[in-house]
Amino acid sequence: MAKNKIEWDPAWLDSMYNNRALVPDHALYFARWAEQSRLARQNLHCVIDQPYGDGRSAAEVLDIFPAAANSNPLPGGAPVLVFIHGGYWRSLDKADHSFVAPTLAQEGVCVVVPNYDLCPAVSISDITLQMVKALAWNYRHIAEHGGDPSRITVAGHSAGGHLAAMLLACQWPQWAADLPSDLVKNALSISGLFELESVRHTPFLKDALQLSAEEVRRISPAWLPAPRQGQLYAVAGADESAEFLRHNALIQKAWGKKTVPVREDLPGLNHFSIVDAMAQPGHRLHQLVMRLLAATA
Repeated sequence: MAKNKIEWDPAWLDSMYNNRALVPDHALYFARWAEQSRLARQNLHCVIDQPYGDGRSAAEVLDIFPAAANSNPLPGGAPVLVFIHGGYWRSLDKADHSFVAPTLAQEGVCVVVPNYDLCPAVSISDITLQMVKALAWNYRHIAEHGGDPSRITVAGHSAGGHLAAMLLACQWPQWAADLPSDLVKNALSISGLFELESVRHTPFLKDALQLSAEEVRRISPAWLPAPRQGQLYAVAGADESAEFLRHNALIQKAWGKKTVPVREDLPGLNHFSIVDAMAQPGHRLHQLVMRLLAATA
């Protein structure tokens, strides 16, 4: 938890957390992601807008990109990577992130990209439970799409990194008796946020997120006990703000090196270029993804 008084200065907080201001060409990333994602949905075998909820929210849908037919998935099915998009829980969409799928699908991975409702229409707690529902759906149904329900890894960017950590820590049998305690085998947080007290005080986010002190206590991964099983890899771009680098170090300190054996600030990457790196064969971040997936075998 941030303790230095300067860290609660409104202007300072905005300067640390407003990634669009920190990366002036962010709009170019978004435009390229949208076009590459459109092509991915056009060129890959995929299932779009599969409902995972009870139908009461149009946002409770996900996209499935099965492992490529020529990728020789294992007899039990392909490892599954669920990728959760960022946007400070208040913006962006799964349709902007299909671009993460082609490389992984070609390497024998079943990729799932869920959507969720956005703040302020819902709370971050509501979004977290939507992702619980999405993962429960995957466990029950991903075999129908060639995925192995016993090999689920969750990755997320920024707000999605927070959600990935929450899912690793989830007590699954308490949600539903048919779910195993280790439903999520491993998780990858890309530029994740692990304590939400500083976020609660950030001016440009306050109105949309409407975080209370009590909610912050419940949904800050760094303030929760370390998960009983699985590992989290925490990465951030070395060119990100000091606060994002602090969050990246915080989760390893809070959960310990046994649970968070990898904590890296990747050189030359900012808050948006780091997502591109995940889909680049040979890049360190892509290698970490494949290592997590292999560890589920």
